[in-house]
Amino acid sequence: MSRLFGTDGVRGVANADLTPELAFRVGRAGAAVLSRSSERHNPVIVGRDTRLSGTMLESSIVAGITSVGRDVVALGVVPTPAVACVTVAEGAAAGVMISASHNPIADNGIKFFGGDGFKLADALEDEIEALLDSADLPRPTGTEIGIARIAQNLARHYYQRLEECGTDLSRLHVVVDGAYGSAYAVAPYVLRKLGATVTEINCENDGARINVRCGATDLRPLAARVAQLRADGVSAVGVAFDGDADRALFIDEEGSVVSGDHVLFALGRMLRERGELAGDTIVGTVMTNIGAERAMARHGLRLLRAAVGDRYVLEAMRSGGYILGGEQSGHVIHLLRNTTGDGPMTAVLLLSLVATSGGTLHELTSEIAVAPQVLVNVPCRRLEALQGTRVQEAIAGAEASLDGVGRLLIRPSGTEPLIRIMAEGDDPTLVEEAAGRIAAALREEIGLLEES
Repeated sequence: MSRLFGTDGVRGVANADLTPELAFRVGRAGAAVLSRSSERHNPVIVGRDTRLSGTMLESSIVAGITSVGRDVVALGVVPTPAVACVTVAEGAAAGVMISASHNPIADNGIKFFGGDGFKLADALEDEIEALLDSADLPRPTGTEIGIARIAQNLARHYYQRLEECGTDLSRLHVVVDGAYGSAYAVAPYVLRKLGATVTEINCENDGARINVRCGATDLRPLAARVAQLRADGVSAVGVAFDGDADRALFIDEEGSVVSGDHVLFALGRMLRERGELAGDTIVGTVMTNIGAERAMARHGLRLLRAAVGDRYVLEAMRSGGYILGGEQSGHVIHLLRNTTGDGPMTAVLLLSLVATSGGTLHELTSEIAVAPQVLVNVPCRRLEALQGTRVQEAIAGAEASLDGVGRLLIRPSGTEPLIRIMAEGDDPTLVEEAAGRIAAALREEIGLLEES
C-alpha cells in the first residue's frame, strides 16, 4: 500500500481521492498526534487557498480536529507561509493548510505544520497515517468538545512580518500575478505599503481559475504585461505566485525569467557580504542549474544539493545549520524570516535588494549563464515502467552522450502521477535528444504495460 503523505502533505483530486471523509479522519489523527505536547487551550490554525473544494475540505478537517477536543481558529484564504507564521506567533498547537499548491483546479491537499512552524518529519506523518482508523482516539463530550471560530485579524502577524523585512520600494513599478490564488490580496497590499507602484493581473479570489494559464506555472501573461509597460516607456519588474503562494518567480526589466536559482544567487551574495550566510552555503536541489552553481562559486558561495522538494531542502538546511535554500521552481526558504517557502517574503526581500542596490533586477541576476535544461513530464502511474529494458537502454545511451558535458536526472514526481526527465548541459541539441530519447522509450514501455 502506498504512503498517504507525499513530499508535501496529502494530495489528490478533491471529492474523489481526497474525500471529505478522508479529510475528517486526517484532521482527527493529525490533531491527536500534534496536540500531545501543547496545552489544551492552544488551538490548531487552519488556512486554505481559493480552490472551490477548499471550504468543503475545511469543514471536514475542522470537524475532525474539534472531535478530538481541540479548538480551531480558521484564517480563511491565506498563503501557506501565513499559516506557519500565525501558528508560531499565536503559540498554537499546530497549523493546517488546505491547498494543492501549483496543481490543477480539481486537486487539493492537506499539509501540517508543527507548533514550531515547520512541516512535519516523515515519522510524525507516518504516526498520523497509522491512526486514521484508530478506535482509540479521544471522543470527548459536553464542554470538552473543541470549538471552531473565525480568526479576528490574526493574519496581521504575517502582514507585519512582511513589512518589517522590506524597505522603501517607491522607485519600483511591480506587476503582480496572483494566479487567482491565496496571494491575490496580500502581495499587492504589502508591496503598495512599501511604496511600490503595483499593477495587478489575475489578483482575484477565483478558485475556478487558480493556476490556469497564469501565475508561477505560466509566466507568459506576466511577461506580456511587463513588455507592454516597457513599450510604453515604463520600466517594471514582474512577480508571479503559485496557488498557495509558497513560491515566487520573476520577470526582470528586460523580460528575462528570474527563477529560484537566480533569487538564491542574489540573496546569497547579499547575505555573504553582510556576514550573515552560515557556512557561505546555499542549499539547492539536484535540479539547481549548473550555471547558477558556477556563478555562486565565483562569489565564494558553496551550493549543497538536496533531493527535489522543499522539505528535503529544509532538512539539509536544519541539519547543517544553514539559513538560505530553495528550488529552481521558486520555493525560497530564508530561516531568519520564516520556517517555510514564502513567495510574498521572497518578493519583498528581492525587490528590497533591487531598491537598495540602485540598479535593476536584471543587473543583479544576469551573471548567471543558464545552461540549457530540458524537462519532460511523462504521465505515469506504474513506476515499474522505469525498469523496462528499452527504458534502461535509453537511459544508458543518454548518460553516455552527456558524460563530461552534462547531467541527467530521472525521478517520479512527489505530487503528481508523472515521471520527470531532466537533461542539462552546454549543448542544447544534445540535451534535447537525451531527454527525448528517454521519454519516447518510457511512453512505449507504459503503453505495453497498459496493454498487458
